[in-house]
Amino acid sequence: MKTAVSIPDDVFQRAERLAKRARQSRSEVFSRALREYVARHAPDEVTEAMDRVCAELGGPADPFVTEAARQTLERSEW
Repeated sequence: MKTAVSIPDDVFQRAERLAKRARQSRSEVFSRALREYVARHAPDEVTEAMDRVCAELGGPADPFVTEAARQTLERSEW
C-alpha cells in the first residue's frame, strides 16, 4: 500500500542515511520502523500471539517456569 506522510527533515535525512548504509529502500526502512513502533505500543497483540503458541504446544505449566517468566517480563520494558 502506498501512502503519503509528512515527517521532519532531520528524521528523513537520518532514515535516508540508514537506508543507504543498510542497502535497503527507504520504504523498507520506514516499514520496519513503523512495524516495530506498532509492536511496542500494542503489547496485548504480543501476549495474544504468545498465548496461541503456548496453547498449541500444550502440556502442563511448570510453576517454576511460570514464576520465572512473570518476574522476567515485569523487569522488561515493552
